Amino acid sequence: MSTTPRIAIIGAGPGGLVCARVLQRHGVPVTVFERENDPHSRSQGGTLDIHEETGQVALRAAGLFDRFLALSRPEGQQWRLYDRHAALIRHDRAGEGDLSKPEIDRGRLRALLLDSLAPGTVRWGHGVSAVTPLPDGTARLHHHDHTTEDFDLVVGADGAWSRVRPALSDAQPSYAGITMVEIRFDDVDHRHPGIARLVGAGTMSAKAGRRSLVLQRNSNGHVRGYVMFRGPQDWHAGLDLDDADAVRARLLAQYQGWDESLLDILRDNEGAFVNRPMFVLPVPHTWQRVPGITLLGDAAHLMPPVGVGANLALLDGAELARAVLGHPTLDQALDAYESVMLPRAAENAKTAQQMLTSLMPDTDSDVAVFPDTQWPAGAHPADAQ
Repeated sequence: MSTTPRIAIIGAGPGGLVCARVLQRHGVPVTVFERENDPHSRSQGGTLDIHEETGQVALRAAGLFDRFLALSRPEGQQWRLYDRHAALIRHDRAGEGDLSKPEIDRGRLRALLLDSLAPGTVRWGHGVSAVTPLPDGTARLHHHDHTTEDFDLVVGADGAWSRVRPALSDAQPSYAGITMVEIRFDDVDHRHPGIARLVGAGTMSAKAGRRSLVLQRNSNGHVRGYVMFRGPQDWHAGLDLDDADAVRARLLAQYQGWDESLLDILRDNEGAFVNRPMFVLPVPHTWQRVPGITLLGDAAHLMPPVGVGANLALLDGAELARAVLGHPTLDQALDAYESVMLPRAAENAKTAQQMLTSLMPDTDSDVAVFPDTQWPAGAHPADAQ
């Protein structure tokens, strides 16, 4: 480009941060706006399996692949599937030297990306309320404190409830009919040996009909779990979600008849139960090009969290940055980026929905349907927040 563009990225998640890193690596300044007050304002979620053909491509473009490998857990690629009687149906293990989808804690990945950026790149505690396209092809940020700033390019990397998306699309996330209730266990090998045996070194799922239990091993003896079930979004009507004992009783009633070792996942949870209804965007989600504004990650293609979303966000971020670097104008860059990203997102969203239907069939049968072929990498809620 003949002049250096003013670029703003809204949201300091993996996709936005890798986009900023690739741009800075090639001498293009960028500002990231994040509503959280600091990097430690909240838990960053569970573990992610970073796929060779998507997320790893992005980390290589960012010059961070070797550092990622040093932090990742290749042993976390193993996956165990149980029925509701705790009988092991299948056990997938990674081969020696297999780096096709090593696991990394979401917080560690974010820290790796943040540490790679120039000091002051992220403006913490700066939420954006809206973005307005301007007649000259630039875009205006409206901050929560009622101030505004103009940029040549605004990238919406701000997730499911994006404040940037309305500048491009009227689409809103809708409830997918499935809820995840998040649970956690600390020092699992010593305090919860039964849970440790179930999850092993990676991920476990126990499934029957409309219900499942999922556990994921994270670093430092931490295990994050998800109680997943089909049902109305207001499944907790009449229940105080802050009353852990009441929530536990409601969930145990839903899983009546499951093996005692699996019910311990509900009985022994440490801390609160966190209600996380699953939302998705329409498929396909597209928009007419608007100069100076685009989206990546969940802001562009929110889909069921079956191990795909975070990887696509990383790839989106890297490809958008490379499009900006490789084209003479921002319009050409966005045309190139969106012409690839949007159809790829639609294809992956359809696959994710099909995968979710196989994993969580809309039936009360005790016999779950499991494909005979190898499930796609990450067929578990690895993207859960």
